[in-house]
Parts: sequence; C-alpha cells; structure tokens
Amino acid sequence: MSASPSYPSVNALTGPLVERLVADAATLRLAVSQAAGGARMVDAGAQARGSIEAGRRIAEICLGGLGTVTIAPSGPIASWPYSVTVHAADPVLACLGSQYAGWSLADETGDSGFFALGSGPGRAVAVVEDLYQELGYRDSATSTALVLEAAGGPPDSVVAKVAEATGLRPENLTFIFAPTQSLAGSTQVVARVLEVALHKAHTVGFDLHAIVDGIGSAPLSPPHPDFIKAMGRTNDAIIYGGRVQLFVDADDADAKSLAEQLPSTTSSDHGAPFADIFARVNGDFYKIDGALFSPAEAIVTSVRSGATYRGGRLEPSLVDASFA
Repeated sequence: MSASPSYPSVNALTGPLVERLVADAATLRLAVSQAAGGARMVDAGAQARGSIEAGRRIAEICLGGLGTVTIAPSGPIASWPYSVTVHAADPVLACLGSQYAGWSLADETGDSGFFALGSGPGRAVAVVEDLYQELGYRDSATSTALVLEAAGGPPDSVVAKVAEATGLRPENLTFIFAPTQSLAGSTQVVARVLEVALHKAHTVGFDLHAIVDGIGSAPLSPPHPDFIKAMGRTNDAIIYGGRVQLFVDADDADAKSLAEQLPSTTSSDHGAPFADIFARVNGDFYKIDGALFSPAEAIVTSVRSGATYRGGRLEPSLVDASFA
C-alpha cells in the first residue's frame, strides 16, 4: 500500500488543510511561529487559547485528509449532548496510517524533558513504526506535519530527529501542538474514537484489509486545567461514551466475534473513571489492561450478509462522574 492512484497520499491531502489552519490562525486563536532551525510551530492550546474548531480541524489533519470530523447536538448521553463524530471511508489508512499516535518523540540529547507521541501524516513519511510494514504503506512528500499532544513545541533535537527520519529540511516541517487540558487538545483526542476501535481490531488479530468503512462518535469532553483529570475525561468520553460502527468484508462469524471483542467492557479495569484507575496503578500506564482503551459500544456490519452484531454498552453514569 504505497501512495499511488490506488492509495492516496495522506500528505498531499493534508497539505491544504494545514495551510488553511495557519491562514485562519487569528480566528481560531492559534499562535504560529518559526523555530530557530526553521520548523513551523503552531500552538493550538499551550500559550495560545485555541478553540474547539481548531481541535476539529486538527483531528481532520490527523486523519490524513481521509476523514471528516463534525460536532453536533446529537449524542446519546443526555447530560452531555454534544458529540464528536468521525467518519473515514478508508478507516485503516486514515486511523492507523495517519491518526494513530505511534511515533515516540523524546529529547534524548538535551535536558528539556520533552516527550510526546507524534500523530498525523508525518508518520507515513518517516515509517519508523513496524505498523507500516503490516499496512504496506509509505508516503512521500516535500513537506509534512505532525500533531503532538504536548504543552509546548518540540526542542531542536526532536525537530532534527523528525527531519532525519522524513528526509526533509526543518523548514518543511510543521508541528501542531496542544495539551490535553486545552479546548483543541481535548477535542482532537476525543476524535480518536474510531481510531481506538481500529487499533483494538488490530490487537485482537482481525484482518485490517477486511474493514472497509467506519464511523464513530463520543461526547465532547469539557477541558480541565489538571492534566490527570483532563486525560481522564478524554479517555472516559471514549471508554464509557464512545460508539463505533465498522463495516467489514467478512463472514458473520468473524463480524460477530469482532463486535464481542471490541468494546471496553472486555477489560478487567472497566467500571471506574479513568482518573481513578490511573491513580490505582500509581500512574503506570503499563499496569492498565490494554483492552480498556476501546469504545464503550461496538456495532459491526458484515457487508457480505447484511447482518449486524453488537457488543458492549454505553455507561452514562460513568461519563457523568468523570465530566462533572
């Protein structure tokens, strides 16, 4: 799956989206600057105020230009009716090939302590993750962008690492960053509701090439100035309020099995707000059951038979406990 007429270039699709984001910086309350080495920095919520609309647009950039993100008052959680809805006609490439935050970026030479997971189209140029071998996809570009869930822009050492991996000069790199506590940051994280379902499908061994379409939604979580609480809310929006429907070119048995394996209810840690779970394991992510990072409810339709299977359930009371 290389960028070709059959498989689009996520960078070609996102280039115009990035430029429009920068052009609308003032109305979106973003701060755009150029680092000493030449890389472009877009602050969407660290020092800049940012906005929900900025987060929505950033989520579409993360999706490689292959998905749409909308916010509307149509959610099933009565107390929190505004939902983030994500649709991708090529969910595997959009979510795993671009949106997934799979590139670990740390300042290994300086003392800044900077660490962030990179997502977005730049990953598909660098292809430093083993996942791309499974996807069989590699993109090429003369410029690219990465989205970072971070409270500041990357230091020079991280910019240099990205430049080397992508084969691009720093001035051809754009870093878009926003912390989880911000309006844009929380919005773009909740917009990963479909992506976590694709990641879970990959984890349980489902044939990714059989997933032909997908849509997901989750309640728009209110931001919180405390990082742990903000992180808890964005996770709970998906774990207890997220709903995903996947359309698969598979037989009924496989579709039914996927619906049963996808939801967060399969996790032994299910049943408490994420911030409480995080405190219980003393902040060690690796002690949290990985099956928890899934939508609350999964709907899987076999396009071969037309049959639909369901698994999991929404937990409005846990969303209320987290968001209140």
